Amino acid sequence: MSRGFIPLLGIVLSIGFAALACGTEGFRVVTSEGARRLAIARAPLPVPHVALVDQDGVSFSLDGYRGKTLLIEFIYTRCPTLCGVLGDNFSQVLALLGGAAKNRSVELLSISFDPENDNREALKLYGDRYGASAPGWRIAMLVERRDLVALLQTFGVVAIPDGMGGFVHNGSIYLVDVSGRLVRIIDPDAPPQLLTTALGISSQ
Repeated sequence: MSRGFIPLLGIVLSIGFAALACGTEGFRVVTSEGARRLAIARAPLPVPHVALVDQDGVSFSLDGYRGKTLLIEFIYTRCPTLCGVLGDNFSQVLALLGGAAKNRSVELLSISFDPENDNREALKLYGDRYGASAPGWRIAMLVERRDLVALLQTFGVVAIPDGMGGFVHNGSIYLVDVSGRLVRIIDPDAPPQLLTTALGISSQ
């Protein structure tokens, strides 16, 4: 190996190391999802003004949650895997929040991204499975299907048909503040205590 090769290799590795550090926010993120979470934390996004209908057939809008803290998850009711984790998490969070959920200072919202199959009956069955009851925890679908793309893009939700009637999709819990801004994205397997901490509410 030539003497000139070793310094050159060191320079190349240093440049690559610096580029990786820059591209991963100083190694704090290694995926686009991680980068998105950091971006949301730094610059919260206003949520779209969309109309929904819940498991009881009651119409409402995301604007109606202004002044309250909101946790949102995106699901489809026939999901055999990830949506079950999300449903269990919300069920536990509802129990931990206790009176906070009952007095409606904090609310939960599950939104279906499967308008072809998730009618009101399907939403109701899903909610019953996890103990959801409106208005503390609504299971909802969009009134206008055309709003779905913009809504999913805002939250960074990806749902791709799997060719077998279901979806391959990501899953997180989204924290919307009292001003109607998406301020935090939380892992779906995060302990419920982490969610209540994020809300600034004690689980005791």
